[in-house]
Amino acid sequence: MFYACRGFFSDRQAAEDATQETFLRAYKSISSFQEGDFSWWLLRIAKNVCIDEWRRSRPETGIDGLELADRAAPNSPDSSFEKRQLVERLWREIRSLPTEQRRCLELKVEGFSYEETAIRTGLTVNAVKSHLQNGRRMLWRKMKGALPQFIEG
Repeated sequence: MFYACRGFFSDRQAAEDATQETFLRAYKSISSFQEGDFSWWLLRIAKNVCIDEWRRSRPETGIDGLELADRAAPNSPDSSFEKRQLVERLWREIRSLPTEQRRCLELKVEGFSYEETAIRTGLTVNAVKSHLQNGRRMLWRKMKGALPQFIEG
């Protein structure tokens, strides 16, 4: 396992930490292992641990920064202020969503897959997809008229 994690991280200590976390997760979820290749199952856990560690260590970016707003009309003198207002409104609307929709959307924005979101929320993959669809639909309705200029282009 160490060599699998070492291939992901150039830092030996990070690879050792990820290896240890892999075995802890495997121990905690051994009851979920069914028939199949145990080595493959363990490598899949290692891959997920490495991705999780990488996500935690990367700089925070996302829709609460100006990344989304950078798509606004750059020539507008008030675009920076308008961008901030839009992003603040978007986060207010996300926080007003029902809990499961909000949590699924937040995890999606952070880059988690449906499967990873299901594990983190305790929902099924189909429930995650449903909450995402409903949350996006509600956000679109709440933000109608404010987003088109930022989405185009």
